[in-house]
Amino acid sequence: MGTSSSSYAPKTVYLDVDGKMQKVSETSDLYIMTRCSCSKGGEAECIRVHCCLGSHRFLLNSRSYVFLHFCFRAFRINELKTEVTNRLAMLEKRVELEGLKMVEIEKCKNDLRKLRDEMTSKGGGRVTCGCKYSFTEDGKKLSPRRDVPNYPKYTLSQETIEALKKPTFDVWHWEHNEMLSCLEYMYHDLGLVKEFNMNPITLKRWLLGIQENYRNNPFHNFRHCFCVSQMMYGMIHLCNLQERLTMTDMCILMTAAVCHDLDHPGYNNTYQINAHTELAVRYNDISPLENHHCAVAFQIISMPECNIFANIETEAFKHLRQAIITLILATDMARHGEILDSFKQNVDNFDFTNHKHVTCLKLVLIKCCDISNEVRPTEVAEPWLDCLLEEYFMQSDREKSEGLPVAPFMDRDKVTKPTAQIGFIKFVLIPMFETVMKLFPQIEEIMVQPLRDSRDHYEELKQIDDAMTEVKPFSSHLR
Repeated sequence: MGTSSSSYAPKTVYLDVDGKMQKVSETSDLYIMTRCSCSKGGEAECIRVHCCLGSHRFLLNSRSYVFLHFCFRAFRINELKTEVTNRLAMLEKRVELEGLKMVEIEKCKNDLRKLRDEMTSKGGGRVTCGCKYSFTEDGKKLSPRRDVPNYPKYTLSQETIEALKKPTFDVWHWEHNEMLSCLEYMYHDLGLVKEFNMNPITLKRWLLGIQENYRNNPFHNFRHCFCVSQMMYGMIHLCNLQERLTMTDMCILMTAAVCHDLDHPGYNNTYQINAHTELAVRYNDISPLENHHCAVAFQIISMPECNIFANIETEAFKHLRQAIITLILATDMARHGEILDSFKQNVDNFDFTNHKHVTCLKLVLIKCCDISNEVRPTEVAEPWLDCLLEEYFMQSDREKSEGLPVAPFMDRDKVTKPTAQIGFIKFVLIPMFETVMKLFPQIEEIMVQPLRDSRDHYEELKQIDDAMTEVKPFSSHLR
């Protein structure tokens, strides 16, 4: 709206109409009251105007102007309310859609879990893992799989923690996820995770990779892996090895124990060599199984998501790798006499600062753990013998069908439990453990004496079997 310096002079007036400035033509008979913004006195002045809107004329006074002004403002407020309401409705709809998406995502996750469980049950109890290679029952490689660790966490009680440190530990009471949790605990308890800067998630993936690559054989399976590893952990505590050996030595012993029978096919080296299997050809008949175990172990570790040694120096890793391989190769029973004789030469003057002496000790320790079932209580040890004989009989049956030589101690028609164990305990186990006892006298009561008791137990059983064998012909004669 314009201002005036003369009370009655015609004025040009502008009005704001829909955001645009519109000029109002002057008239002599229409008036509005306005206050001159430049007037010092601020007195109201009369301006003659008329609005040409078609053929209609409108008289604008101060009241009608204020009314129109507030009408425009009211319309704008209503428009703003409408706009805000529309935006809120749109946001509510988007939130609702996002919520539906989350429901679908959770449904998909549940479907995937069910599918994975079905695949696990069909695969004989295996679970997917982040290992580089997995193998079917006929030894063929499957495509790489990369999954995050998914075994249920088992919280160890104080009672379990204490029992884990003893060779009497009953390995039959534990599910796979519980054994995985126990192995994980061992690495933490020995300080290996901290010492080698292992990522805890990577440790879980590595353990799953290990479990995945143990086949469901009667004897050489993941439970056997756990059994050997737990015995190694128990011997470390029983012999106070943490005070006498380095952390690197601890890591070598535990990792070799965990990996020592990876992807064992259930048929020993004798069969591999006689049958000219792929493994025997690949490794030139030289410890084909043990070489294969080493290869699979480091195929798993070569995967970034399973590499528990990713944060150590290259030279340190080379040393660990070579030492672990050396220990796993030592589990070939064809080398038993050679390794034990070497240890016997050093045991009387053993020097824990001598690298060769310590290496020889580590070789004997993993051998002790690998064949230590009879150290455990009879109710724990005897089921292992049943499993071993089952695996032996599977091999001997196959050897017979293929026309290959059959070892008497594996022939179901010739071997019995007592005959299978007496010679093994007397001539393999007791001499080896008694040699270790010279260096660690504390093992006699908890490890050596159970072996002697086991020998006596099977000798008694053999006497009963022999007596029954003598009675049978006599009974037949009476009939």
